[in-house]
Amino acid sequence: MPSATALSIETNDGVTLAGEEAGRGEAIVLLHGLTATRRYVVMGSRLLERSGHRVISYDARGHGLSTPARDRKAYGYERLSADLEAVLDALELPRAILAGASMGAHTALRLALQRPDRVTALAIVTPAFDPSAAESGEEAGAQRKALARGLREGGVEGFLRAYDFSEVPTQWRETAEKAIRQRLSAHRHPEAVADAMEALVQSRPFTDFEELGRIGAPALVIASRDEVDPGHPLALAERYAAAIPGAELTVEEGGPPLRSPIAWQGGQLSKLVAQLAARAS
Repeated sequence: MPSATALSIETNDGVTLAGEEAGRGEAIVLLHGLTATRRYVVMGSRLLERSGHRVISYDARGHGLSTPARDRKAYGYERLSADLEAVLDALELPRAILAGASMGAHTALRLALQRPDRVTALAIVTPAFDPSAAESGEEAGAQRKALARGLREGGVEGFLRAYDFSEVPTQWRETAEKAIRQRLSAHRHPEAVADAMEALVQSRPFTDFEELGRIGAPALVIASRDEVDPGHPLALAERYAAAIPGAELTVEEGGPPLRSPIAWQGGQLSKLVAQLAARAS
């Protein structure tokens, strides 16, 4: 299997997106979540490349090795979806399978609604945006702003001090803290990540669940159970699956014992995306 090739893609507002691609075949674009990097979609798994796919991943603006936006507010979904289309254009891809986690899932959905001709299929992993709640919930918005302030003022440790671990099961807290520390340490511009957190509180990838009824691409929604991942409610993922015509829903088996979410298992997630790709083709 060929090694990954580095990508550097310029957007129309002066951001340089850092990414990579590997493999040959039908294109799959991986889109990570807020505060993460391109590694945190399939967690380093190469199953998709081995399955005969061209896999593209990149750090969202301000995240990882990508550069910050010149405007601190230019991190909304209108910009994120434009960045995704810029990646497709730069790689001369008329269309692609999109697999996105949380923020990445919302970005993929926005492009699917605005440019359905560019999307072959959608893997929506642990969606978190709730259009039926103002700003996805005032409390959630306040928490995100507090985390952004902690990151901006105190770096990784400031973020961790602001993080509410009370909803994380005791046996998972050490793992969660380690994962957050590793993820945040991968950003070259942490202040830009804080800007993105604040900007996305005000941004809406779509208006309401009825709007998702316009999606015609084959879709898979991958959920997590609330006991382990309360930030991405299972009931919300179920609403996404119900709203998108023909979408399938999958979630890890319930406990006890508590099981690691599929979204945290790169190999398992990759297998599901490959199955979706096979159905779409």
